[in-house]
Amino acid sequence: MKIVIAPDSFKESLSAPDAAAAIERGVKQAFPGARTLCVPMADGGEGTVAAVLAATGGQWRATPVTGALGEPLQAAWGWLEDGTAVIEMAAAAGLEQTPPERRDPLRASSGGVGELLRAALDAGARRIILGLGGSATNDGGAGLLAALGVRFLDAGGHDLPPGGAALLQLERIDTQGLDARLAGVRIDIASDVDNPLCGPQGASHTFGPQKGATPEQVKMLDRSLARLADVCARHLGRDVRDTPGAGAAGGLGYAAHAFLNARFRPGVELVAELGGLAQAMEGAALAFTGEGRMDAQTLRGKTPAGVARIARQAGVPVVALAGSLGDGYQDLHAGGITAAFSLAPGPVSLQQACDNAAQYLCDRARDVMQLWLAAGKRML
Repeated sequence: MKIVIAPDSFKESLSAPDAAAAIERGVKQAFPGARTLCVPMADGGEGTVAAVLAATGGQWRATPVTGALGEPLQAAWGWLEDGTAVIEMAAAAGLEQTPPERRDPLRASSGGVGELLRAALDAGARRIILGLGGSATNDGGAGLLAALGVRFLDAGGHDLPPGGAALLQLERIDTQGLDARLAGVRIDIASDVDNPLCGPQGASHTFGPQKGATPEQVKMLDRSLARLADVCARHLGRDVRDTPGAGAAGGLGYAAHAFLNARFRPGVELVAELGGLAQAMEGAALAFTGEGRMDAQTLRGKTPAGVARIARQAGVPVVALAGSLGDGYQDLHAGGITAAFSLAPGPVSLQQACDNAAQYLCDRARDVMQLWLAAGKRML
């Protein structure tokens, strides 16, 4: 019996490869003869590089970069044999790297992400996959573009300081220094966000508060991004602020659309393609997936929904294991999830749940397999 195991990471407790290994242990405890195939997954956010490298046998690399608030960081990224670089925005400008008391979306810069792209170009990358989840920034990708050679100038011809607030002073841009190597590289953006750059559904209003922005700062940042879009539209002769995905990662999606000629794809779709998930599903009897929390929002591009779509095409039932099941998780059944189970054996604290996530995953996977096998025997 072939069992496919394709979970996302469980935030603050397990990486996707570790989660897959825990589920595999439970499956093997119930059915030692099972043929298991682990395909760690991600949807473009934190953990994407680890999932891709685990599935493809790629290499880890690290580059010193400038963090969101100017601090030095060692940012990890991935390299595949075919010349593909896999980068997470979160590694260089991530929300989880910035403690809540230090979060400052007015000053936070995406410059470190641009430094990672530059490192990939230096390595000879022919393709760059950039995951946009988990950003701490709201600068419209200006920091990224500045690291790649674009200048953002005020009325006096001076370079603007980093951060979204400074964009209110933007008067013109100079793209003469934009790294020419970008023209020869395919850039794929992994994101599950389709928000525009500005307005009530834009980057600032939708995501600014979780990055520490007050209501007044949200309004200021929205004006800043509108100013960026106005000046760039004048320079480029086209306006892409309303393109789906422009509001991803504090507006970095806008920069990718406007200046990098990037292609946007659902993150789970890209990771599944790299990991060969569709091929893995062929001939499988059952598939496992999961993530830290599952609710009605999971259907909007999250890993379990993506795994379920691919499994459904192959006629494979899917069991989802989650740290918690929130409101509307039942909607997942219509999306292809056969059954979903919460991990905790009883009332436990969040810290206990995180500390014991691997054991809980193993236990639930074992229980599911025992039920699966018992049901199979009754049908024979």
